[in-house]
Amino acid sequence: MTYMMMDQDIVAVSPSTSYRVLRNAGLTSRWNNKKLSSKGNGFVQPLKSHEHWHMDISYINFRGSHLFLISVLDGYSRFIVHHQVRTHMQEYDVELVLQQALEKHPNERPRIITDNGSQFIANDFKAFLRQVDLVHVRTSVNYPQSNGKIEAFHKNIKSECIRQTSFLNPQEVHDKVADYIHHYNNIRLHSGINYITPYDMLCGKSYTIFKERDRKLEMARKRRRLNNEKKKKSKTNSKSFFVRIPSQESRRGEVEKTQKLAYLN
Repeated sequence: MTYMMMDQDIVAVSPSTSYRVLRNAGLTSRWNNKKLSSKGNGFVQPLKSHEHWHMDISYINFRGSHLFLISVLDGYSRFIVHHQVRTHMQEYDVELVLQQALEKHPNERPRIITDNGSQFIANDFKAFLRQVDLVHVRTSVNYPQSNGKIEAFHKNIKSECIRQTSFLNPQEVHDKVADYIHHYNNIRLHSGINYITPYDMLCGKSYTIFKERDRKLEMARKRRRLNNEKKKKSKTNSKSFFVRIPSQESRRGEVEKTQKLAYLN
C-alpha cells in the first residue's frame, strides 16, 4: 500500500510510517498470523526471468462438481505466464497448458518445477519434456511447499476472487479468473518482489521504479525539513515581538516605591 500510494503520487512516506498508522488503527492482524519455517532455505532462487517456471493445479468448486485451474508461474517475477480453466486435469491437460506457455515465449527454456501429482510423473509428460528439451524438477515428497510460489498464488486467487463469487456458468469462471490474473500481473503490487507488479519485474523495470521511489522519499524528507524550519522561525519571530504587560500588583508596587522615594527626598 505504501508503494502504491507513492507510485500514484498520493503521498510519500516510509513503510514503517504506514505500518505504524495501520497498527494504531488495528488493521495489521490480517498479516501477522504467518508461521515461519526454516525448511526450504537451501532452494536456489532464479536470477532472471524465465529461468524457473512453476506449475500446479487448483480445484474450483462449481455447482457440486469441479473445474481445474492449471497455471504456469515465472519464479523470478511471479508473473503468470499462462493459465487455463479446464474440465479435466489429466496429463494431456497439463501438457497442453505448458505447450501454450512455451508458444508465448518460444526462445525460453525454463526449468519446470512441479509437485509429485500423477499428471507430472506420468511417462507421457516426461516424454513431452524431453521432446521440448526442458529440465523437470519435482518437489520433495510430502513437502509441496517447495512449490510455494504458485501455491501462494492459488491461495490468493481463491480467497480474493473465486470464493467471493457465485458462478452461473463455466464461461463466467473463465472470465473472472482471467480478470483477476490480469489484475495480479499488471496492477497488484507483490510483497515477494519488493512491492512492484510481476509485469514490471518481468520487463526489468525494478531498478527504475526503486530509484524513482527513493527520489520521491528524499523530496518528501526535504519538504518536511523546510516546513519544520519555517515553523521554528515563525515561533522565534513571534517571541521577539512579545511585550510583557505588568500586572496590577506589580504596578501598585512600583507606585508605592516611587512614593517612598519622594517622601525620603
